[in-house]
Amino acid sequence: MSLYMFQASYTAQAIKALVDNPQNREDAARTLIEAAGGKLLSMYFCFGTSDVVAIIEAPDDKAMASCSLAIGASGAFSSGSTTSLMTAADAKDAMRAAQDIAAVYTPPPVN
Repeated sequence: MSLYMFQASYTAQAIKALVDNPQNREDAARTLIEAAGGKLLSMYFCFGTSDVVAIIEAPDDKAMASCSLAIGASGAFSSGSTTSLMTAADAKDAMRAAQDIAAVYTPPPVN
């Protein structure tokens, strides 16, 4: 299973609906993610450019994309993004692999 960070911002209408009728949206998110074969690991409401951040474990990119598309199609969000995550150990392995293949790359000329 792969890890993903999903970030989204609600539309003004969705925020008004949540203020008018406060509710925990974690159950709705969990139901959607589980329907795609994934697992909601954590979900946070936040300040800043995003209103919601969720850490999700999904079988593959296709499953995660289906969740993101379904959420986007709902019309409740004005923007969203999905970031694929890797563990520090996987990143270290990638760094070692980069050492092995770096010699075959020719960078562009620099003036």
